[in-house]
Amino acid sequence: MRQSLAAFASPDAASIPLHAIAAETLGDWLDSQPERVRTWLDAVGFKAAVGETVAVPDAAGALSMAVFGLGAAKARARGRMALGAARGKLPLGTYHLASGFETDALPEQLLGWLLAGYSFDRFRRHGQPEAEMPMLKAPAGVDVRRIEILAAAEWLTRDLINTPASQMGPEEMETAVLALAEEFDAQVSVTYDDDLLHENFPLIHAVGRASDRMPRLLDMRWGNEGPRITLVGKGVCFDTGGLDIKPAASMGLMKKDMGGAATVLGLALMIMALDWKVRLRVLIPAVENAISGSAMRPGDIITARNGLTVEINNTDAEGRLVLADALALAAEEAPDALICMATLTGAARVALGPDLPPFYTDDEPFAQALMDGARIEADPLWRMPFHTPYEALIEPGIADLDNAPGGGMAGSITAALFLRRFVGDSPRFAHFDIYGWQQKDAPGRPKGGVSQAARAILWALPQVLGPEITGDEPTARP
Repeated sequence: MRQSLAAFASPDAASIPLHAIAAETLGDWLDSQPERVRTWLDAVGFKAAVGETVAVPDAAGALSMAVFGLGAAKARARGRMALGAARGKLPLGTYHLASGFETDALPEQLLGWLLAGYSFDRFRRHGQPEAEMPMLKAPAGVDVRRIEILAAAEWLTRDLINTPASQMGPEEMETAVLALAEEFDAQVSVTYDDDLLHENFPLIHAVGRASDRMPRLLDMRWGNEGPRITLVGKGVCFDTGGLDIKPAASMGLMKKDMGGAATVLGLALMIMALDWKVRLRVLIPAVENAISGSAMRPGDIITARNGLTVEINNTDAEGRLVLADALALAAEEAPDALICMATLTGAARVALGPDLPPFYTDDEPFAQALMDGARIEADPLWRMPFHTPYEALIEPGIADLDNAPGGGMAGSITAALFLRRFVGDSPRFAHFDIYGWQQKDAPGRPKGGVSQAARAILWALPQVLGPEITGDEPTARP
């Protein structure tokens, strides 16, 4: 993977015009072009369909321009980051956008272009030349630095998720955190193995103790002024299901079960690179849910950090356990914003599919800001309820809480309710039940690990904590 592909070309570089054309405006656009261009596009049958890309030669046969189809309005409404689809189809060269996008659409499209440059090639050894792709000059008037930071953060998240569990265990997750901390002069403390018991993180220890890769809690801090923002990410580096073992078909993607941790690290990179005036904390319980004689058992009852007892009715509902101790620690500071991100439940995928993560919050202004951010940043989200009547489902009677209530209904909601029991009086809590995986190639989103919700959160936080954290004026809500 070449980091230069996550940046724009020099503004001084010679470049080729690139026109993005909607199907309904194709006729008018052709009328404005020389006969040579009209003849060529007619000969190749260009209809401005979604993703249709054509290189147009000049009279001498050299590349004079390129055109890219956006499709009809209905097709455009079904997708996002359309410009990302052009990058893999254009001839090598440096381009500039000559027409096709309104100013307010440019950040999304430009980010899609950069994200389309990503590939996970760490393990390619033979027959694969170094990736080369077309480059693009950013138009005037856009925040180039911000877009490049968003791309770099997304690439970090994708790399972490895509790495096989054999090379992305708790120790390697710690290495990734330390590398990010070193880049931004942050501080990291780590609690290991049996010290988790001594420091009162019994649920993290219980989940991770069966593996020979020792569990740990990673705690990164950055910044010394402004509101407190704490990000908690599920770092289950591989999930067998424990003694309630998963079937093979369900275990195949479990290298991505640390997608919450990968996503909060990407979000942390954005916040630090943008130099926000905040006190940022990142908590990652990094474990492997394995099987051995020391594995936690169905029916065990464990007392969590905040004193609540939890009955283990399914060892495959381990993510909420490690998050519970981390959230309880975070809540002891009552941060101004407490955000939890996890690849937590299959129920969320059944309800909303892989591309639309649910989020939960009781804070109405934060919820509205997140929905606005999801639309503005092309980072889809959907609000789900902390439905209090379902609290009874997570109360087994024999203990305070049940980690896996039976019945097979409302699984994402009951998991969110379980986590809410550990956030105390934190004034602004939100939980995101993400998938962290792109199932098939899409513009700007190749198949594999993917960040979800981070850009929407980045947009929303200044709306509720105040624009002074970014140094900018308030962002007008559309």
